Amino acid sequence: MTRMYDLKKRTVTAPDGEVFTVDPMKDYFCDKRPEVQAPAHPVIEKFFNWARSNSLWVLGWGTGCGSMELPPLTTPRFDMFRYGVQMRATPRQSGVFIISGYLAVKTLKRVIRAYEQMQGPKYIIALGSCTINGGMYYDSFNTINRLDHYIPVDVHITGCMPRPEAILSGFVELKKRIRAGKAEGANDYAERFDWYKGNQKKVIKGWDMPDYNW
Repeated sequence: MTRMYDLKKRTVTAPDGEVFTVDPMKDYFCDKRPEVQAPAHPVIEKFFNWARSNSLWVLGWGTGCGSMELPPLTTPRFDMFRYGVQMRATPRQSGVFIISGYLAVKTLKRVIRAYEQMQGPKYIIALGSCTINGGMYYDSFNTINRLDHYIPVDVHITGCMPRPEAILSGFVELKKRIRAGKAEGANDYAERFDWYKGNQKKVIKGWDMPDYNW
């Protein structure tokens, strides 16, 4: 049985009996570098940013204790839906990526793949002290201390762990940045792609995935 992450060429027999060769590195992933997306006409872009800020579809990544603060946001007490915030299930459906809690090197690998599969424009909220300086795991050999060295972060929410009120405040700040045209993490990732990718490869040993996961 072939593993999903096996990137070696292999021969496959189709249901109709046709035999062909699959090269996962070329057939499953795009081989094109990310590109900076230039803004539209200022008037149109202002409208786009207003619409984007009021329709935040979130991919939650519960890596640790931070994920416990996300479910209360959906309850009547906090009601994140009045902010235009909605949870989604897959990267392809999401525009906001919440990284909540500590990140191990192994987890970072999955975060990168999920982030790169999101459609632009896309934004990242880093939740908790661990994503800023490693938190209580700052001296761990297997924990990421600075998330913004590996993927771009648009808003940091401090705390260990931040309460739901702080997370809502983070959403409000992200909405302000989007409307002002300052939430440009995706373009920053495209502009400094080699720097980000270099940092990723320094900590992820035995790099066994494509450089492009679009």
